[in-house]
Amino acid sequence: MNRYDCVVTGGTLVIPGTGEVKGDLGIRDGKVVTIADDLSRADTDVRVDASGKVVLPGAVDSHYHLGIYRDLATDTESETTSSLVGGVTSVISYFRTGQHYLNKTGPYREIFPEVLATVAGHSKVDYGFHLAPMTAEQITEIPWLIDEMGVTSFKYYMFYKGFNLASSSQDSKSYTMSENYDLGHLMEIMEAVADAQSTRPGSRLSVSLHCEQAELMRVFIERAKANPNLSGLAEYSAGRPPLTERLAIEEAGVLADATKVNVNLLHLSSKVAMDTAVELGRRYPDMNMNRETTLHHLALDHETLDARGGLGGKVNPPIRTKGDNAALWEALRLGHVGTVASDHACCMEAEKGDELWPAQPGFGGTALLYPVMLSEGVHKRGLSLTRVAEVVSANPAKTFGLYGRKGTIAVGADADLAIVDMNLEQVVTTELCQSAQDHCPFEGETVKGWPVTTMVRGNPVYVDGKVSAEFTGSYLKRN
Repeated sequence: MNRYDCVVTGGTLVIPGTGEVKGDLGIRDGKVVTIADDLSRADTDVRVDASGKVVLPGAVDSHYHLGIYRDLATDTESETTSSLVGGVTSVISYFRTGQHYLNKTGPYREIFPEVLATVAGHSKVDYGFHLAPMTAEQITEIPWLIDEMGVTSFKYYMFYKGFNLASSSQDSKSYTMSENYDLGHLMEIMEAVADAQSTRPGSRLSVSLHCEQAELMRVFIERAKANPNLSGLAEYSAGRPPLTERLAIEEAGVLADATKVNVNLLHLSSKVAMDTAVELGRRYPDMNMNRETTLHHLALDHETLDARGGLGGKVNPPIRTKGDNAALWEALRLGHVGTVASDHACCMEAEKGDELWPAQPGFGGTALLYPVMLSEGVHKRGLSLTRVAEVVSANPAKTFGLYGRKGTIAVGADADLAIVDMNLEQVVTTELCQSAQDHCPFEGETVKGWPVTTMVRGNPVYVDGKVSAEFTGSYLKRN
């Protein structure tokens, strides 16, 4: 008889591309080695009873910000702990030079090893990084980052060239610590990634885009500030309206078509943005494009948050309306949404303050990735469990070079699992999320469907609200 390090018995397995099947899992050396009808009598060190529960592939939270506002090592430890609450077993965090993060610039050959050394031993889940080339020198490092460091995705922030227009007196160059951070810089990033792709056919190399158009933001922010009928998050949305997303998506599409690069359109926040991105795909049918939205753009609206008060829900792009929520859910149902992520960024109340425009953007949400998708998507809107597993696990793994290892339940894959009680109903609190963040825009929401066990490479790291102190995740070198 085979001996296993761990067996998971009695659950309903949710396998992307296959569906829901009853089955038991045998795990050895961190990987699934057996899927069988009955392993209840198997010889094992650890037995996990999943009877009456669903077993989902661990979520891959592919839009994340480790250390953006806090010490990188400290932030990694607390926020990846929060990830486990949401059934997240891998995160891919954005990193760039310039202000925030390590507050420095220079070649990634010097800075990225420092990032990895700082994070090592602190993450409770497996982790990777997307990197943003902010300088001309960093663009030349792209082949090295791919081949030596296992980075397959790169980012450009389309609104940074007008950073001083958004909320600060700082100009773009002092904030980004770059030379010419404009569309020419973006085109050169795209050309470098497309050129690397041409000689690496087995990989999906891509450019991820934050699509908001800076020149339009200047006008709309001035108008929003001058409008006495606007305040709070409604004012913020008016200052960065969906039109700024629409134009930026169109600009990005023209350059992506010209360079033939693979692109990821990030955190599409509105009906206008999603419709534009879908139309872009029809116009350029050969373009390899992933459309991402977030938990908060699916489930939060500024009218409700403004009624509660505070600026905790300030984020870029802004929280929109209930109509936008509905349009994004419909796009997800129709298959237009490829990935759903949290855009997690631990941002304390002190960083928000009492004034709208100086308040820092962003908040945590990784602890709610599976819970909100299951509660709002499956229970309320009738999405299948398989569809949810696709957008939060399988598709992010495929998009960012992790599939096979991550993103599925299969023999040979890492035993990353979220064992969920679909009937467990809990009210969201900051304490429940186990983040260092001292507020939560989802606070008070009743959510149905929570992980009771989260396993990373066969290790039950999160069980009934408690997190293992011993386990640490590993760096994910992608290809």
